[in-house]
Amino acid sequence: MNSDQLQGKWKQMKGSVKERWGKLTDDDINVIDGKHDQLVGKIQERYGIAKEAAQKQVDEWNAVESHQTDLDQRRKAS
Repeated sequence: MNSDQLQGKWKQMKGSVKERWGKLTDDDINVIDGKHDQLVGKIQERYGIAKEAAQKQVDEWNAVESHQTDLDQRRKAS
C-alpha cells in the first residue's frame, strides 16, 4: 500500500493502527491523518526507536494490510 492509498483508506485503517501500536493516542492518530511519514515519526517518538526500525514496522504492517485488503476484495468479487 503506497502513501496515497494509506491516506485514502485512513478512516478504515485507524483501528488497525491503534491495535498494532497501542501507545499511539487518539490525538496522534488525528495528527497522522494517513500520512506515511507522520506515522513513522509518531511510532519512533512513542516507542523510542530509530527511524529505520519504525519504518520497518510500518512496511511489515503495510504488507499484511495490503494482503488482507486483496483477500477481502477477492471474497467480495466471488
